[in-house]
Amino acid sequence: MKLMSAKNQFSKNHPKFEAFLKSVFSRKIEEGTVIEITVTRPGEAPITSNIKVLQSDLELLEELKGLTQ
Repeated sequence: MKLMSAKNQFSKNHPKFEAFLKSVFSRKIEEGTVIEITVTRPGEAPITSNIKVLQSDLELLEELKGLTQ
């Protein structure tokens, strides 16, 4: 229940990000898909990293998908 409450608060605070996740996960993420994230702190240069999805990553992504519904 605590996790669901935190998820609901996150969704309320960041509705555009929730919509982004729903769009991304509306189709199957396949092995070989590249996921990239950039973090920009105030007054600092952006830092970007990415992963190429492995078969072993897909189960974790399915669990995360459940949090957006």
